[in-house]
Amino acid sequence: MNLCRSIADWRALRSTFVGRTLGLVPTMGALHEGHLSLVQRSQRENAATVVSIFINPTQFDQPQDFDRYPRQTEHDLALLKEAAVDAVFLPPRDEIYPDAYRYRVSESELSLRLCGAHRPGHFDGMLTVVMKLLNIVRPARAYFGEKDYQQLLLVRGMARAFLLDTEIVGCPIVREPDGLAMSSRNQNLDAAQRRLAPSLHQVLRECKDTESAQTRLQQLGFDVDYVEDFDGRRLAAVRLGSTRLIDNVPVEEKVS
Repeated sequence: MNLCRSIADWRALRSTFVGRTLGLVPTMGALHEGHLSLVQRSQRENAATVVSIFINPTQFDQPQDFDRYPRQTEHDLALLKEAAVDAVFLPPRDEIYPDAYRYRVSESELSLRLCGAHRPGHFDGMLTVVMKLLNIVRPARAYFGEKDYQQLLLVRGMARAFLLDTEIVGCPIVREPDGLAMSSRNQNLDAAQRRLAPSLHQVLRECKDTESAQTRLQQLGFDVDYVEDFDGRRLAAVRLGSTRLIDNVPVEEKVS
């Protein structure tokens, strides 16, 4: 497994992939089976796969959330080596933001709804870093999980708007046995919160409409940012203590 800790390192390695299709899995580390499912999809569809690990400061609307984000690089590298990825890209912050974030990518409609209404600036930071990673890595395909469904739609829209060659591939949500969508932030839940967290998925599937789902989540003890039907999905964002959880289900999968 090749480890690139600078853009120069990556560009030197990138030249060895000429003529081979390259897949990119962008991550912020703290890897779990959901990330590895993206890696496996990329490996099936490309000759080589690179995983980026970069905890992007510009997409955190709360500094304390950035500080609390799990950091476990050595563990992540061991997982990726076992998964036989071809390369890991670990860029330093000053190389990703040489302009100190004066230049950024913004979207003026979808990014202001749903999570964007509760996390000002989040999607500007996300789109900006994804654009930078796509420009640096130059993959044929980039893989994103459907748990972050709004993010997936925005990245696809950005790729179309800026005429990028990279295909944006969405991959199904990977869940724990109890239904909780896998997320790096799940590590921040205490024992009681972890027992309650799977109810988010259950409520989204079982309630007949968004109003009843929001009411039920509040009754259970979630602090609800939103529950909304959009683009054939029922999406929600909630908080348990200081940990924010998001999830979504296709509307046709609801059991009631």
